[in-house]
Amino acid sequence: MKIFRTRSSAITRRLGVLGLVTAAVLSLAQCTSGSSDDREKRRSDKGPSATTPGGGSPRGPRPDEGLTALVTTYTEGFHEDSGYRRPSRTDRRAVAAGVALLLDGRRPQAERRLADVDLAVHTVTDKAAGRRYAEIADRSENAAAPRGWGRVYIDLDAPARWSVQVPHPVADRNTERLGAELMRRSPGGVLVLAGAHRDAGRGDEADVAHRGDTVFDAVCDELVRRGLPGVQLHGMADDSAPDHDVVASTGRGREAVDEGRDLADALRERGYDVCRAWARSCPLAGRSNLQGRAAASHDVPFLHVEFGPRIREHDDDARAAVTALTHLTRTWRRAA
Repeated sequence: MKIFRTRSSAITRRLGVLGLVTAAVLSLAQCTSGSSDDREKRRSDKGPSATTPGGGSPRGPRPDEGLTALVTTYTEGFHEDSGYRRPSRTDRRAVAAGVALLLDGRRPQAERRLADVDLAVHTVTDKAAGRRYAEIADRSENAAAPRGWGRVYIDLDAPARWSVQVPHPVADRNTERLGAELMRRSPGGVLVLAGAHRDAGRGDEADVAHRGDTVFDAVCDELVRRGLPGVQLHGMADDSAPDHDVVASTGRGREAVDEGRDLADALRERGYDVCRAWARSCPLAGRSNLQGRAAASHDVPFLHVEFGPRIREHDDDARAAVTALTHLTRTWRRAA
């Protein structure tokens, strides 16, 4: 009996220690992990720069989860200090050549050309829209100092007839979402998306709407060379044009006056006041926009459109604006 009590006491002591250790581990786990709701709240509190353990980026959507989700996941980390590396002339020519090959249906050659500058071509499927797109993107976008050269999306289910250009994603809030939604709802498009906040890098080197030494500009030049009309989406503050919801302009040219008038009419029918820069003096008319100048020099239709916060920040208004823009792209598809 004595031996039994001694062994029982030892076992009891060991079980007690084990219980304390287990409780401590569980307590520590609760402090560091919390519930799934708590973890989600902490991620959202951190904002777009949140990372997963180990320093990687948050998992992006799968390629079949929708074009808008792909685009906004890509751009959500953009900020003034997100990094930018100016491409060389060789880099810019390589990307433009790769885009040209892809538009010509020569994907294997395009992939080889783009691989020379560490870009890859993927096929992404938007199941809800029922469309497939070729995505030109950096092979790796988790680097500590991203290049910021952007992305290109090309409709694979219809011939390319027009482009939508987003030069200032995030800086012009939600213009990237408008561009992606227009691609989803209108066949035959090419989406050219800048890869950095306009204030990233040194000086204005990432402001692709006003720089000729960017990948963005090189791709837009190739599209102009092919005669593809384009609409460039911008965002303005309330006090930039206080009497208007939208400023629509043909930039330096006048080839798209009819299309601009149709777009302005479609927006007006939906309750938005549009300043028509081809007919009167308007702020933010985009006369110095480089892509608009290039289009004018080749007699290619081009529209520069500034949307106020009301349209960009409310879902119903954004949908209405995209619907109006689809009238524009439908005209361009018919004219091709």
